[in-house]
Amino acid sequence: MQIKAIKEYIPHREPFLFVDEIICLDSNKIETRFTVTQNAEFFKGHYPSNPLTPGVIICESVFQSAAILISSLIITPDNPLKGTPVLTRITNAKFKGMVKPNETLIIQAEIIERLQNTWFLKGKVLKNDKTILVIEFAVNLVEG
Repeated sequence: MQIKAIKEYIPHREPFLFVDEIICLDSNKIETRFTVTQNAEFFKGHYPSNPLTPGVIICESVFQSAAILISSLIITPDNPLKGTPVLTRITNAKFKGMVKPNETLIIQAEIIERLQNTWFLKGKVLKNDKTILVIEFAVNLVEG
């Protein structure tokens, strides 16, 4: 699934959209792709002589992927998204590598548990088949 489908699931838009493609989506897991382009705005200040993707951007790609997964579970033709999936907790984030311009990431998110409008998830980001981030987090569906 391409950008058009992604934009149907989440409210994020450029320049703050960090998912390019949905590779696989089922009832409990999602796998997406994001290529960090060399002209990304954040490289102007992080760091101009040695550009690195900020860790928060890598985390955000996981959170956006999770929001797509959650939205895919609750949106139906008769029931459009009536809220926004909002990050409420981050635990156990471990960075294991860096992301430079023009590198492609594979992002995975999986639901561990759901309690009403709160989802507990774990995520992983891979670059060239090597894990560069593992993270656990929670997302709440906020009305409005």
